Order: sequence, then structure tokens, then C-alpha cells
Amino acid sequence: MSAVTRLTLVTHALTDAVRAARFPADESLDPQGLRAIQRSAGLPAALRPEAIRIGPEARTAETAAALGVCGAVEPALADLDCGRWAGAAMDAIPAESVAAWLTDPGFRGHGGESRTDLVDRVRAWLEQVAAQPQRILAVTHPAVVRACVLIALDAPAHSFWRVDVPPLSVTTLHHHGAWTLRNTACPL
Repeated sequence: MSAVTRLTLVTHALTDAVRAARFPADESLDPQGLRAIQRSAGLPAALRPEAIRIGPEARTAETAAALGVCGAVEPALADLDCGRWAGAAMDAIPAESVAAWLTDPGFRGHGGESRTDLVDRVRAWLEQVAAQPQRILAVTHPAVVRACVLIALDAPAHSFWRVDVPPLSVTTLHHHGAWTLRNTACPL
């Protein structure tokens, strides 16, 4: 029997951008996000990760710190790069551009990353993770979790928006020859 990799993905807590339907920038957690972490039960002791990885943005680092964990920054866990739309409100972007962004997984009209780019980036990281079986905790973004779920289910990138991943949620994947979805969107 070969070793198993368990990857537990925790999404960052609320930010002003999430609440205001703005495209993500490198924003901090808002006061409600910090209070939500303080009210949570925290990370279950059963996780006992052997490695901790954290997305490079402020909101992931702040979530990890508030949960009492520290680990290495992992660039592959970065949020979907929205290019020149970063920080902009959705209603400030022409409706046809937002529609293209929502429907075309290859859309790069904002000068950033497409959903297919994100899925490819996350797939490459998951391949590295699977090659070194261990228990890993990753503090990241809903977009990265969506990409992980699509990869585990072998679902196409156009299904990206069909996966609802709330802030401060936990999704667990196991790798034993292939990725499997163990649990999704359980709040802390």
C-alpha cells in the first residue's frame, strides 16, 4: 500500500473586497473576518499537519496568523490574478467584459490570469504535493480551492463558478494514486 497525501485547504476570512463584490487585490481581512476567526473553534487538533503552506497575499497570512499557524509562503497558492481589474468593483467593469470573464475559462481580457491558467498552475502544484506524501495544511483562496476540486473531480474549467467556496471554510483532498475529494466547505 502506497503512502497517502492529505491536503487540507482553508480559505481566508472575509475582506472588504469580498463583501463589496470587488475583484481581489492584496487586501487585509476586515474586522468581521477577524471576529469570525476568533469565534471559530480554530483548526481541529486532528489535522496535525506535517507541512503548512500559505498563499502570498496579506489576507492568507493574516488568516493563518489568527488561526495560530505559520508556514512557508507558496506562490502556487496565490489568488486568481485579475490583472488591471484588481481592486475594482464588478459594476465598474463593462458588463460584456464581466460576462466574458464569467463564461470563458480562457478569458484574459483584464491582463491577468485565466481560469484555465489558474487550474494549470494548481494542477502542477498538486502534482508536486502528491509526490511527497504527507499531511499538508494550506491557507489559500476560494479560487484555488475551486481549482483543486475541479482537478480532483476531473471536471472542466467551465465548471469553476459552480463550486461555492465560502470564506473561512475547510476542504480536504486525499491523494492515493489520484486525488479524491474528502470533504468540502465545512466552516471552522
